[in-house]
Amino acid sequence: MSYIDLGYRPGKNDLVCEFLIEPAKGVSLKKAAENVALESSTGTWTPVTTRKPFMDRISARVFEIRGKRVRIAYPLELFEKGNIPQLLSSVAGNVFGMKLIGSLRLEDIEIPKSYARSFGGPEFGMDDLRRHMGIKSRPIVGTIFKPKLGLRPSEMAELAYKVYSAGIDYTKDDENLSSMVFNRFEERVVGMLEVVDRIKSEQGRNVIYACNITSPADEMVRRAEFVKENGGKCIMIDIITTGWSGLQHVRNQKFGLAIHAHRAMHAAFTRNRKHGISMKVVAKLSRLVGVTALHTGTVVGKMEGDRKEITEIDSFLRSKWYSFKKTFPIASGGLHPKLVPKLLSILGRDIIMTFGGGLWGHPEGPEAGAKAIRQAVDSVIEGVPIRRYAKDRPELARALEYW
Repeated sequence: MSYIDLGYRPGKNDLVCEFLIEPAKGVSLKKAAENVALESSTGTWTPVTTRKPFMDRISARVFEIRGKRVRIAYPLELFEKGNIPQLLSSVAGNVFGMKLIGSLRLEDIEIPKSYARSFGGPEFGMDDLRRHMGIKSRPIVGTIFKPKLGLRPSEMAELAYKVYSAGIDYTKDDENLSSMVFNRFEERVVGMLEVVDRIKSEQGRNVIYACNITSPADEMVRRAEFVKENGGKCIMIDIITTGWSGLQHVRNQKFGLAIHAHRAMHAAFTRNRKHGISMKVVAKLSRLVGVTALHTGTVVGKMEGDRKEITEIDSFLRSKWYSFKKTFPIASGGLHPKLVPKLLSILGRDIIMTFGGGLWGHPEGPEAGAKAIRQAVDSVIEGVPIRRYAKDRPELARALEYW
């Protein structure tokens, strides 16, 4: 059987993958594409006597080749519904190790409605988070505690009160803080949520603390339950290192909590433009499973990221997609107040911005750092150039001078 059918047009029950294929030396693109299709569906390296006619009908089909971009249609019979690991084992599994392939990148997945409906999408979406916080249209302004590791729960709580009081909406753990000897999970959660309640009592604001529950799946469930029992509204999961199975397991518990999705380790397979899996695919699968917010990049910060790709991902997360709730894009990594106008001009206001060193590194301390960030955001919202806005705002003026 040939797995190439350039006259084929995908139907509503086909899942379509777009690959960028660089054949190995001496191999034609057509042969490389066909081998990707067969290896990711019903074929193998040699004819077998156990093949049945039914298998021809459910085989993948290469239906378009444009330069080195190849599109392949997969009948939904090939996939178990509601199972991201099985999906990726098929379309992003052995194909990456074939000798016929020099390099291979899974650029995009088009997911049909009948397959998408087997997932829940966000239980707590972007609009739900805005309603809870009472923030209708401006960006949500957050921070990551720094240093990444070493702060004790009491120190975090004290710092949280200072920056919340100075205008920060959202605080979060860093990706590698879980439950260490110097910072036990339960003690941290109790202390931080007491601060959240105190801010509500004193200022009438619903602020968010995203607590990192990343751990083995059964422990993540226990930690999420602990957060909920103590009045928390948000959990954070390192979705790549945790894995899709772990993420699905937590989402399927229906805790009613916001899920802040950190993408630590994604660049191990998304950064190479010729080989791996694109961040766009990660974003689609994350929304499919059901995260509330997802780190997508900043364009202007310290982390690598293509402007076109990041804006496309952010637009997708906020778009109408079947009946799924929207997912908040998170801009994070090397941000400081001076970058805010450019960041918002590129990514828009429907984002969560999280500042680490750009808050805690302010020469006048964390409260000044928090105020400078809010002042930078206000300058954009009020339409006043940031340097003019800083003239009678010493915190912002100092930040612009320092960075």
